Amino acid sequence: MLMLMMMGTVGCSGDRTPELVFPDNPSATAMYDTTVLHNEPKWTVNNAHDPGIIKTDQGYYVFSTDVKVGGGPKPGVMVRKSDDLIHWKWVDYALSGIPETALEWTGATNLWAPDVVKHGEVYRLYYSASTFGSRQSMIGMATSDSIEGPWSDQGAVIQTKSDDALNAIDPNVITDAEGRMWMVYGSFFGGIHIIELDPDTGKPKEEGFGKLIAARDMVTEDGAVEGPYIVYNEKFKKYYLFVSYDSLFEDYNVRVARADSITGPYVDFNGRDMTDTSFEPQFEVGNKILGGYKFGEDVGWIAPGHNSVLNDGGDYFIVHHARGETDKNWSYLHVRKILWTEEGWPVVSPERYAGEKEQDIPQGMLAGEWERLEIDPFIDGQEQSGKLLLKDKGKLEGSRGEGSWSFDGKMTLTLSWDDLAEGEGRTETVQVLPAWDWEKGVGTLVFTGLNERGMAVWGKQTSRQSK
Repeated sequence: MLMLMMMGTVGCSGDRTPELVFPDNPSATAMYDTTVLHNEPKWTVNNAHDPGIIKTDQGYYVFSTDVKVGGGPKPGVMVRKSDDLIHWKWVDYALSGIPETALEWTGATNLWAPDVVKHGEVYRLYYSASTFGSRQSMIGMATSDSIEGPWSDQGAVIQTKSDDALNAIDPNVITDAEGRMWMVYGSFFGGIHIIELDPDTGKPKEEGFGKLIAARDMVTEDGAVEGPYIVYNEKFKKYYLFVSYDSLFEDYNVRVARADSITGPYVDFNGRDMTDTSFEPQFEVGNKILGGYKFGEDVGWIAPGHNSVLNDGGDYFIVHHARGETDKNWSYLHVRKILWTEEGWPVVSPERYAGEKEQDIPQGMLAGEWERLEIDPFIDGQEQSGKLLLKDKGKLEGSRGEGSWSFDGKMTLTLSWDDLAEGEGRTETVQVLPAWDWEKGVGTLVFTGLNERGMAVWGKQTSRQSK
C-alpha cells in the first residue's frame, strides 16, 4: 500500500502538501542479526548474493548464490519469494546439492550466480559451478514444470578448462526482439561473451564460446568484469548490458552500456566500446550507475553489484546484493527502481524500493536541504554525500559550490553549477521521486540522473524549506 504523506515526515514545517503519495513503512529487516544464522526461514534478505529474478503467476522469485554468514553454505541454489518486491520469504534450495556432472568437472562446494527463465511451460535454471580463482568451470541447466521444483538436472551448457582464456560462470539467458535465444556469461578471465542458444534444448546452437562483448585488461588489478545481464527496452529499441566491476568484497560497482544489436557493440554514454581494453584509465569505461555509498552520518553500503533486471510491465527494477558498511561479511538483497533519462539511459534510485510510484512533484516541495553524491568512476569504494541547498527563486549552494536550479513541473530537476574546474560536469539533469528513506525511517524525496558527461548523481532531501 501507499499513503498520502505530509512533507513534515522529513522534519519540515510550514505548508502542508498532502497530494504526493509516499510509500508506507516497509518494516526493515534487522541488520547483522546473529539469531538467524542457522535458521534459514528467517533469512529473508540475509545471505543473498548474485540474485537472479523472475516474475511468475505465483509471485516474484529470486535465485541466488549459496553463501552463509557464520558457517559453510549448503549447496543447492537459494530460492526466495515475494508478492511485492519489498518483503521476501525463504522458499528452499532448488537442488539437493552439486549435480554430479558439475561436481566431477569443477570440484565445486557451492553453486553460484543462477538465472531462471521460462520457455513454454518449462522453467530452466542455469547455475554456475567453479572454485574461487579457477577457470575449470561449468554452466549447467536444470528444468522443472514448477518454479518451486522439483528440478531435474540436464547437465552441462558450457564448460571451460583451466587453460582456457575465459570462464564459464555467471549466465544470463535472454530472448531478443526477433525471438532468438542467447546466453551472456563470463567472469574476470577473458571477459564477457554471448552465444546463441537452441530454444528447444536451452543449450548452444554452435561450437565454441561465442562472441566477446565486454572485457578489461587483466594485466592490471583493475581488470575485473563479471555478472553480465542484458535487458531490451522497447521504447528506445536498445539492448542494455549491465556488468559488475572490481572486487566483490571491497569496491564492487555496476556499469551499463547499450547496443542496437544484442551481440553489440556495446558502448557507454561517451561512446566507449566495452571491449576496448586499450582505453586508459579502464575504470572510466561503462556508465557507473551504482557503487558503495553513504548519506551524511548514516551507516552506508559497500560493494553493491552482480545484478539482474526486471521489466515488470514497463516498470524496471535492478536487483542486486550489497554489503553492510558495519560488517562486510553480511550480504543483503536490494531491489531499486530504475528510471530512464530522456536520452534512453538507465539510472538507479538512491533508495531501496518500498512501493514508490513515479508522479508529478509539486515544485514548492523541492526547496530545502539535501544530501547529494556523485557516483564517480574515479573513486573506488564508498562515495560520501555532500550538502546541497535548493533555495527559493532557483538558487543553489552546497559542498560543490553555487549555481541555479530549474524544474519542468513534473519530475525533471536541472542543477547548474558555476565556476567549476575544467573537465567537471556543470549541468545535472535528474528525476525526482517520492521514496522511503531507509536510513531515517521516513518518506522523503530523492533524485537520480546524469550530468552532461554521463556521471550518475544522486540526492536525498533531508528537510524542506519552511515558508
